[in-house]
Amino acid sequence: MSARLPILYSFRRCPYAMRARLALAASETEVQHREVLLRDKPAEMLAASPKGTVPVLVLPDGEVIEESLDIMRWALGQNDPRGWLAPGDAMFELMAVNDGPFKRALDRYKYPNRYEGEDALENRARGLEILTGLETRLTASPFLCGAAMSLADASIFPFVRQFAHTDRDWFAQQPLPALQAWLAAHLASPIFAAVMKKRPVWAAAPA
Repeated sequence: MSARLPILYSFRRCPYAMRARLALAASETEVQHREVLLRDKPAEMLAASPKGTVPVLVLPDGEVIEESLDIMRWALGQNDPRGWLAPGDAMFELMAVNDGPFKRALDRYKYPNRYEGEDALENRARGLEILTGLETRLTASPFLCGAAMSLADASIFPFVRQFAHTDRDWFAQQPLPALQAWLAAHLASPIFAAVMKKRPVWAAAPA
């Protein structure tokens, strides 16, 4: 594979990596995909990005993009055939709530033992309150920012997926029909199937 392609370090189930892969696929950006195990991070990835989290995109000129939203913006800035950037600034408040209060509640709901003094059900309720706001938007339009999928949908739905899968039976019983249909449509989409393809763990070639 050409060394001139960007190198993407990724982990299949990480929602941050999922959304970066979605934008790379939507922008038709070809990359060298390096699937990693987070418990055994390759030295090459840590040399590029010492913070040790995925995704990491290393551009052919050596520039390193370490945050998923920055990777998404970079990819779509190169090519945006689906118009994911079209809603403009209207998207970013939704994305900020997702990456801030919602992600905080999600982590403390899904992994309560990691956070001393946090109650899982209280955090589930906080997450549900935020999702209820998305339900209102999706009742009015099929996507978060109107009639077409945008960066907001691609950025947020991997985290809603994680929230929903924490207790699928409970989530299915919540009064969120529009959100549940939106999530199901994304999970069944060809682009999501493509970026969730299982890959072997990458290993550097022997010296």
